[in-house]
Amino acid sequence: MMKSKSNFFSALLLMAFVIFSSCALIKVAQKPSLFLIGDSTVKNGKGKGDGSLWGWGSFIDSFFDTDKINVENHALGGTSTRTFQGKGLWDSVLVKLKPGDYVMMQFGHNDGSPLDDTARARGTIKGIGTESKEIYNPISKKKEVVYTYGAYLRKFIRDIKAKGATAIVCSPIPRNPVKQGAIVLSVDSYAAWAKEVALSEKVSFIDLNKLIKEEYQALGAEKVTSFFTEKDHTHTNEAGARVNAAAVIAGLKMQKGNSLNKYLKN
Repeated sequence: MMKSKSNFFSALLLMAFVIFSSCALIKVAQKPSLFLIGDSTVKNGKGKGDGSLWGWGSFIDSFFDTDKINVENHALGGTSTRTFQGKGLWDSVLVKLKPGDYVMMQFGHNDGSPLDDTARARGTIKGIGTESKEIYNPISKKKEVVYTYGAYLRKFIRDIKAKGATAIVCSPIPRNPVKQGAIVLSVDSYAAWAKEVALSEKVSFIDLNKLIKEEYQALGAEKVTSFFTEKDHTHTNEAGARVNAAAVIAGLKMQKGNSLNKYLKN
């Protein structure tokens, strides 16, 4: 009799454990995710400060209530809009994407590279039009049709919409603007093109390029210099990456109709 009772209670405990585990798994599955895609200015190396260089995506999760939303940084250094798709990196995100999720993208730094050089073959055609060019890709050793920066951005956005998720486009962060002790700001064509695509596709746009430039002007050349290493004018150190992450959040908060804001910490 005692053994029967023991077996009965053991069975109850096992059942309770299974039910609890199932509920926990369902809760995790239902929790929305924010996916970050981009180049090394979003995640440098493995995102652990390799060479004292950091991308802003390594600090963005600290602004969100991660009990309510997952934050996954899938950015990879050296990629352009073209190679992020061509290397299958986008497919690995797309397969996980579900209705109610978010994808925040920032590309442009590498899109201006050559189309068919033997080092990377990662460039895209300048602009946002429908132009294309067939090339021989010396990396893949295959023919490839290359499109414009805007065309690849539109592909990301339309894939995201088709999944019932929300796309957020960021203009690329500015490179170190300090020259001979003064801040010299330059026009970034990719920032303008990113904005045009976001507006035409009717998705949220964070003008990260503009927001950070305004912050740099306010802080002054000496402070801005401290955000970069001596050997690198594109990638920020940790302090600079945190400034950029804060700019992303400031830009997000300007998007009053974006439901991603409800997952921010108070």
